[in-house]
Amino acid sequence: LRSFLGELLGTFQICACTSELCLLAEAEPKPHTALTLTYGFTVLHGLTLAGSTCNPCGTVQPLWAGGLSAQAGGIKVGAQFAAAVLARAFMRFVWSLGMAEPHAGALSQGCSSPMQTSELQAFCVELLFSVVFQLTILRVERVNPKYKVHLIALLITMLVYAG
Repeated sequence: LRSFLGELLGTFQICACTSELCLLAEAEPKPHTALTLTYGFTVLHGLTLAGSTCNPCGTVQPLWAGGLSAQAGGIKVGAQFAAAVLARAFMRFVWSLGMAEPHAGALSQGCSSPMQTSELQAFCVELLFSVVFQLTILRVERVNPKYKVHLIALLITMLVYAG
């Protein structure tokens, strides 16, 4: 139950924050607002829900390595998908309140692709950033936990800026 709730809350938090960040990324001054929000949301997530994978791929990895049972893996992935659906509904509700100027047009815009490049180039950039991220995560395992969350947030913010 604890694992399910951790994944549910962690994935909900990431999905809701990402939806809001995508919406507010165009706010002035660019790119300062988006980068500040990226760093802040990442630190918030790292401090409040450390240990949750929030990603089906991150759940499958220990499953294949034998560190997680199929039942536990299924529960985690189920929680992640449920949280994504709940976060989408929650953000639609928040946007319908019109608390900020970008919220007013958010519901009418619908979903669109954030990629501003070819699929091959996007794939290569994602592959490169994934390798850099994973190698960095392996290196920061020995870092003091109070600094680790800030190092990871800084890395994610730099990758967002570069990508």
